[in-house]
Amino acid sequence: MKQPLAFSLLFAWLGLTLLFGQLRWFRRRPLVDRVRPYVFGLSVPTATNDGNALVQLLGPLARDSGAALAKFAGVNEDLATRLERIHSTLDPTEFRLRQLGWATASMSVAVLTVLAISPPPALLVLLLAGAPALTFLVIESQLSKRSNQWKRSLILELPVVSEQLGMLLSAGYSLGAALQRLSRRSSGAVAQDLRRVMTRITHGIDENSALREWASTADVPAVGRLVGVLALNRDASDLGHLITQEARAVRAEVHRDLVETIEKRAQQVWIPVTVATLVPGLLFLAVPFTEALRLFTST
Repeated sequence: MKQPLAFSLLFAWLGLTLLFGQLRWFRRRPLVDRVRPYVFGLSVPTATNDGNALVQLLGPLARDSGAALAKFAGVNEDLATRLERIHSTLDPTEFRLRQLGWATASMSVAVLTVLAISPPPALLVLLLAGAPALTFLVIESQLSKRSNQWKRSLILELPVVSEQLGMLLSAGYSLGAALQRLSRRSSGAVAQDLRRVMTRITHGIDENSALREWASTADVPAVGRLVGVLALNRDASDLGHLITQEARAVRAEVHRDLVETIEKRAQQVWIPVTVATLVPGLLFLAVPFTEALRLFTST
């Protein structure tokens, strides 16, 4: 009994160390990491440069093993892209370390549960292997869900923002001034992405490159088409009209998706109605059928 208890305490200590090591009130980030987002070329923080030997040792292992497990589970999109899309303050190494910490903590709870209830071997293996795997998949699923919600918000907000951008350009605004004005007018998903675009432009990146980075990170076809239209800024004389047409196309696409969703939900309404109708009918048919079988078998 002492050896399993020692192993469970060791796993618990490792998991709590990894979890508490990411909290601000427990460990203050170094000055280099705090200044890093404001220095050109160093906008992505690195978890392995904080002087923590445990993080330096487990960081690459957690990042590579987590990427392999995520790919095995069917998640093929790059983790860094998803984190950047939702404007997360974590880098891939920090995210994987948190996953490792939660998985280790869940495994410790599973070990303590095994010691307390002494389950059969099959349940023991299921608890010890399933608890960390389930924790890993839940965290991965939460990130994927936030990423999909962000993409959905971009699609829903893009028609309005595109029309506003077209009006500003038609009114005589330059592309940079129009993007700056739109990025400050709201706190939506598109406005936050545009603020990051303007930050990249102030770092020295040209407008077209910063917009292409936004389209690559967003991974939304409508954003890619809008960026393609904005790339004609210096060549087209009536860019506002082109952007307005693109906004109408995006609005029509959103409308088609909405109609499709309504039709699917309308079809789903008939499922409980059909079940509620068929089950009583089958019961009414089963009673005389069984009675007829009983009469034939008895004669």
